[in-house]
Amino acid sequence: MESPRPTRRHEVNVFQALALLLAFLLLAVTGGVLTAGLLMPAVAAVGSVSGAAQQLFDDLPTEVEIAPPSERSVILAADGSTLATFYSENRVVVPLEEISPMMQAAVIATEDERFYDHAGVDTQGLMRALFRTLQGDTQGASTLTQQYIKNVLIEEGRQTGDEEAIEAAQEADGAEGINRKLREMKLAISLEKEYSKDQILEGYLNIAQFAVGTFGVETAANYYFNKSAAELNAGEAALIAGVTKSPTLYDPTRASDEEYTTATNRRDTVLTQMHDQGYITDAEYDEAINTPVADMLDVTRTTQGCATAGISAYFCQYVTASLVNDGYLGETEEESRQALQRGGLTITTTIDLERQRQAYESLVSQIPTNDPTYNSSVSGVYGVSGAISSVEPGTGNVEAMVQNTTYGEATEEDPRATTVNFNVDRAYGGGDGFQTGSTFKAFVLTQWLIDGHSLAETVDATNGQTFPFESWNISCSPSSASDYEPKNLEGAGGSNMTVLEATRQSVNTAYAYMENQMDLCDLRETTSKMGVHVGTGTINPDLLPEGSPARALYEEQAGEDILAVPSMVLGSNTIAPLTMAAAFATYANEGVYCEPRAITAIQDRDGNEIEVPEPQCERALSEEITAGVNYALQEVVSPGATGAAAQIDRPVGGKTGTANDDMHAWFVGYTPQLSTAVWVGHSEGNISMFNTVINGIFYSQVYGGRLPAPIWASYMSQALAGEPAQGFAEADREQVYGEELPVPNVRGKNLANATAILEQAGFRVQIGSNRYGSMPVGLVEAYSPSGISTRNSTITIYPSAGPAPAPEPEPEPEPSEDEGGDDDGGDDDGGGDGDGDGDD
Repeated sequence: MESPRPTRRHEVNVFQALALLLAFLLLAVTGGVLTAGLLMPAVAAVGSVSGAAQQLFDDLPTEVEIAPPSERSVILAADGSTLATFYSENRVVVPLEEISPMMQAAVIATEDERFYDHAGVDTQGLMRALFRTLQGDTQGASTLTQQYIKNVLIEEGRQTGDEEAIEAAQEADGAEGINRKLREMKLAISLEKEYSKDQILEGYLNIAQFAVGTFGVETAANYYFNKSAAELNAGEAALIAGVTKSPTLYDPTRASDEEYTTATNRRDTVLTQMHDQGYITDAEYDEAINTPVADMLDVTRTTQGCATAGISAYFCQYVTASLVNDGYLGETEEESRQALQRGGLTITTTIDLERQRQAYESLVSQIPTNDPTYNSSVSGVYGVSGAISSVEPGTGNVEAMVQNTTYGEATEEDPRATTVNFNVDRAYGGGDGFQTGSTFKAFVLTQWLIDGHSLAETVDATNGQTFPFESWNISCSPSSASDYEPKNLEGAGGSNMTVLEATRQSVNTAYAYMENQMDLCDLRETTSKMGVHVGTGTINPDLLPEGSPARALYEEQAGEDILAVPSMVLGSNTIAPLTMAAAFATYANEGVYCEPRAITAIQDRDGNEIEVPEPQCERALSEEITAGVNYALQEVVSPGATGAAAQIDRPVGGKTGTANDDMHAWFVGYTPQLSTAVWVGHSEGNISMFNTVINGIFYSQVYGGRLPAPIWASYMSQALAGEPAQGFAEADREQVYGEELPVPNVRGKNLANATAILEQAGFRVQIGSNRYGSMPVGLVEAYSPSGISTRNSTITIYPSAGPAPAPEPEPEPEPSEDEGGDDDGGDDDGGGDGDGDGDD
């Protein structure tokens, strides 16, 4: 169809425009409105109208394309309850049969009493209005059809962002105002040839403004009376119909007088018109006019945006970002935003409001919102933050997403309020993620098993290990290698131990040793299959300032999901909680990774389904590898292990994590039904939580097993209450216990021969410290373990230092000057302030 606006506009004076209008009216009176529209060129031809006016008439459009008006969209929780509403114009479109007959009558009575008699233009009313206007008493004479046309043109301008079109549709003065009227009339005539009166009335009732910021009668009925348009009585209908003449003047909710005098007078005028035109009886009129406006109102305001979603506000923000970023609603971000604000969509999400409540209460019971936390180690730092993300294995559905802050801008009363969602990536309203600490060891363990190792292998867990840059294998980025000296934080370490025990105790040096045996690019490939990526999406060197020491490293690995560097084993990459929860859900789902998913269905304004992708799941790990990891990570949540505080009444796998100096603390754990990540730290950056008071409790340290694990257990025990306890698939025996082999006796061998013998037998070898013994210096004095051990385990050989030297004789005590006298000293026996008092 043609555009409802002329392709060009002519400048005409008032005389020309009035001449054109008068000619139209004369023809309308003598031959009817339709005839006037057809014969205007003939009038111009005989000189009754100027050539300029004739050209103007020819330029007026004859057709208007009526697009659906803007309508508000709603985001729903999984149970169908409303989380948030979005709109550019607050409107709900309903069919005519769902609008009270009283409402229909009120609008017709006050706006266009001959609506069902004219053909789009009311010549009788127009003539009267014209001549009264010429006498100085400005009058309007637009029919409902003309008003509908005007609203359609304004709405089209709003939807397309065409301010000129909006202005043209609203012009009121001089020639341009008359030009607008002519345009409306010509379009109204054409419209009435295509649409029935009921269709036009329905369109008008849904598009017109019936309160400030409220469009359409359904929304107006909700707003003023907390009911639907179908339920409106005569008085309510008259009040709404009266407001539309001037919402800023007649809207009773904006009235400055307590008696609502202006709104009452306007309502009563409409009621009188309804009564005089026979739409209501005497009794209905009397009842309505005697009801105070104040008694009628039950104002229910519709607020929009995610701030209305309460504790689900951050999840709501994640949903809206997903709608815009992920192409659900349009090819561009602008198209998607327009669809959300104007499309009348119903968007159903994955959020479980009961689990949402449980997660929030579990978090804030430990770390309250705006808790007067202080950190004695860092001056001026207040407020520890926390976040929980919970996803369903097998679908990726986000079941809960909370944090211990208020959604919004910080104020004096709420200083820690923020719109940053700690749970998600930067592109979805979050930040850059947080260092994950030892939770990343789960991925190193996964690659360890993929590379053919077992949980029973012994590895070097001693303190003070150094891994020089040349010992690392980073095949995809060799220049990223560096010297690495890990320190043991959570675990004790100190000797060789099995991988399973190193996992239970989260021993850093043991895991660095394991990482040093693999290609870090293989490790990154595995984590990428499990959806692991930094909070910025990919490694982006542009986020670092020029001259930054890390810039060259970022440039070397630009575009990758995470940095492949030695320190990755201890969580140096910054990752969002939702990403970690989804990655660990891979273990719960027998090796199949599912992308996090927040939206399950979208319906358009007509109830038609808009395509929403099914869960996006792919196998990342074999079932065998997954079973082995699950076996080990269940041991983390066992008595005496680092995650013991996360035990609940069912099998659980998980991993604690603590970044350097307790800057971030994590617990990420799962059952076959649910995977959840809990993060605690300072959202402002990498700030130590040493010596911190949280919720009135002093913590010398805040590590993964101390605070996040109990929060996780509190939430998960509630979230899974009533669901059957499910276990994990049984792990392969050899994967757990390894292939047992006899350890050759290498005592008395030289180091080179001993190393060769042990390696040929299937073991790794490391050289321990020298030991005194009976073997000559340089030969093997001892080795450990001996007897039977697991293939690929580390055997430590200890070179002989020769026989131990004879102990030096103790000096005889000097005799006292008076052997028979009293002892007046005694301080030399260690009973005073010497080193033996235990202070060290």
